[in-house]
Amino acid sequence: MTIADAALTIVGAFLIGSIPFGYLIGRFAYRTDLRKHGSGNIGAMNALRTLGTKGAVAVLLLDAGKGALAVMIVTLMFGAVSPFPSMAATCAVLGHCFSPWLGWKGGKGVATAFGAIFALSWPAGLICVGAWLLGALVCTRYSSVGSIFAMAVSPFALFFFTRLPCPTLFGVYVAFFIVWTHRENIVRLRAGTEGPITLFERKA
Repeated sequence: MTIADAALTIVGAFLIGSIPFGYLIGRFAYRTDLRKHGSGNIGAMNALRTLGTKGAVAVLLLDAGKGALAVMIVTLMFGAVSPFPSMAATCAVLGHCFSPWLGWKGGKGVATAFGAIFALSWPAGLICVGAWLLGALVCTRYSSVGSIFAMAVSPFALFFFTRLPCPTLFGVYVAFFIVWTHRENIVRLRAGTEGPITLFERKA
């Protein structure tokens, strides 16, 4: 590992993660600023409530895609067993949550984290998606619960399928970080005011 390699990974992955797809899709495809509607978040769940199913799916796939892309590029450059892919995963999530294009604000990082996990280990990604479905659609109707549960599972899934310390540490980081980004959701869950998932809620 060299300083130049680390700097390239950190800056490149952060910039990829910082692309605010939720804002861009809402603004140019729907003439809507997601930051001024619903929760004010630029992620897929607020897009679902504000833009409808098609807009939400587009935001979800693009946000996940940028997390996966950052990891895959770095993996091709430095190899899967190097620490750089996990570093890229970390920085892509941070870029999404603190986008310089939106005044250092952004989303909550879940979709981007999912994309990064899939790129680090697709079986671990499937396990995390299953955990999200269990938490959000089977046990509750809250996306925030599914997101927190999925990220809590991620370090165990990444360790089991990679047996590498750096992906596992990324899982630990993202588990705590997603709890932090969902701190307001946790308050609403405790107060009983959190909004449940409602599919096909608004316009197409």
